Amino acid sequence: MARRSFIRGTGSYLPTKVLTNDDLSKMVDTSDEWIIERTGIHQRHVAAEGEMTSDIATAAARDALAAAGLTPADVDLIVLGTTTPDQTFPATATAVQAKLGMTGGAAFDVQAVCSGFLFALSTADSMLKQGLFNTAIVIGAETFTRLLDWSDRGTCVLFGDGGGAVVLQAEEWDGAEDEGVITHHIRTDGTKSDLLYVDGGVSSTGTIGHVRMEGNRVFRHAVTNISAAIQAVLDETGLTIEDIDWFVPHQANKRILDAVAKKMNINDDKVIITVDQHANTSAASIPLALNHAVRTGRAKKGDLILSEAMGGGFSWGASLFRL
Repeated sequence: MARRSFIRGTGSYLPTKVLTNDDLSKMVDTSDEWIIERTGIHQRHVAAEGEMTSDIATAAARDALAAAGLTPADVDLIVLGTTTPDQTFPATATAVQAKLGMTGGAAFDVQAVCSGFLFALSTADSMLKQGLFNTAIVIGAETFTRLLDWSDRGTCVLFGDGGGAVVLQAEEWDGAEDEGVITHHIRTDGTKSDLLYVDGGVSSTGTIGHVRMEGNRVFRHAVTNISAAIQAVLDETGLTIEDIDWFVPHQANKRILDAVAKKMNINDDKVIITVDQHANTSAASIPLALNHAVRTGRAKKGDLILSEAMGGGFSWGASLFRL
């Protein structure tokens, strides 16, 4: 019999501080109406002074473990998608490992910006299927506001901080039904990196840098690439749009979500949208939206879910799973 990984629990964490559009209008030339019209965002959460990505990730992991009815002692793998690590090294996942009190197994980071959670999920899923590990926490967590140039209204209004997590557990599977984590489609194109990037780094400038983006061009690529990833998963599985119960996309911008839904003929009622409440939290946005869907009772056990994302790099992808 083959092994397959199953989602046992979801969790999330958002920092206490909320920054509204009106708050931002006092910091930069913008307005609540301007931001909502172009992004659908009403507010974002901002990490407190001294609150690190590992703190956010650990809180989300604990929430997911509680939902799964498991403890850190049950976990032997942590994969953390993040673009905002606590330190250059060691991996922020090892800080989460320590804060959870784990002394065994493995923990490491995956960096694919806004696609980070899907890259982390596919990595953990592959390792569980191979039998290398049995129970994993897959996390997306960011303190993305620390990369922002608060004088650049084209980017500072878009992002927020937060974290989300899922607990994956491997089981023997007879292949009778499409259950658990079914498939992934992940891709990158480094030739487009100049359209969305951070203008700093360890080996380039020795600084953290700030987010820079050509918004209109990113928008067009996002709609094209995300739609292609959705179609690739459908083609591989023989499913149709109508077969999917819920679409849980990366929460970048409501205009992107609407454009993809229109292009792919997805019913708006099937799309989970949380970008209005926490903005673009990069790698954290999919697990945050998934946990919201689960905790509000919209997504239920047995539902078929397709998640998709695109981020800097360019990186993009889609994952299909049944709760």
